[in-house]
Amino acid sequence: MKTQTDLLAFFQEILSNRSDAKALDWLKVQTEKISSETSPNKFFLAFSQASRFFKKENLELNENEKSELSSLVSGFDPSHWDLLQTARTYLLLCFPQEKSSWLAAVNQLFETGDMHEQQALYAALPVMPYPEELLYRAIDGCRTNMTVIFDAIALNNPFPSTYFPEANWNQLVLKSIFMQRPIYRIQGLDSRRNQALADIASDFAHERWAAGRHVMPELWRLVVPFVNDKFMTDLKKVIESEDQLEAEAGILALYQCDFAPAKQLLQARSEEVMAIEYGEITWEKIGKEFQDKRA
Repeated sequence: MKTQTDLLAFFQEILSNRSDAKALDWLKVQTEKISSETSPNKFFLAFSQASRFFKKENLELNENEKSELSSLVSGFDPSHWDLLQTARTYLLLCFPQEKSSWLAAVNQLFETGDMHEQQALYAALPVMPYPEELLYRAIDGCRTNMTVIFDAIALNNPFPSTYFPEANWNQLVLKSIFMQRPIYRIQGLDSRRNQALADIASDFAHERWAAGRHVMPELWRLVVPFVNDKFMTDLKKVIESEDQLEAEAGILALYQCDFAPAKQLLQARSEEVMAIEYGEITWEKIGKEFQDKRA
């Protein structure tokens, strides 16, 4: 269970181990000002000026740090954050959390911040107070066409899977597929799979095929719990693909589903089944290889 004190201590330790003395001295002075002022002006200024003192260097969290943070906020993984994002999140948590004034200040930042400031805000949603009050912000943010902003909400962020209604969740996942983002990094993806999303994914695949285009292999992860005769027809096509990743994705979907006829298709795929059982074919590996091919 997260507390403001625990989160502040964690982020302070992360920054202390990775930042120079000048940056840390600046941060200390700013947090003292922020904590003692009722006006948000010093908070806004510090949030903006943090870019002068903290670099956009990846945190490179170790396993102990990841474990500690996960115990504070379930599913939260800022492994892809940089020092600047972390410093801005620390400032957010230092700002006095009286509900009306805190929400007013944060909403103003959402509306006026530059791209990197908004990135920090959306990525920090899981550790902010009053999450239900910020749900509309997260949903609205998913409408962006800026990949940096969209990724901050959709990837490595447990906020959508925890709070998004089904329709908004499905829109987020479908847009991730449309934008070809690494959906293995969507937190809670498997637990939030649903029939409507599976149907949407299949329809999207048919549109791509009709246009003579390939389908993102990870898409087939979404149909696993709902495989029936309709999806079997799709997956038969997928496993015959000349693209190795597509074929592996189809076989993995068949392997993980509970539809009896699917198991018959796998009888002639003993080599791939063995690779799945040895952990050589996983959704994460398929997703990473797909992204590497696009890079």
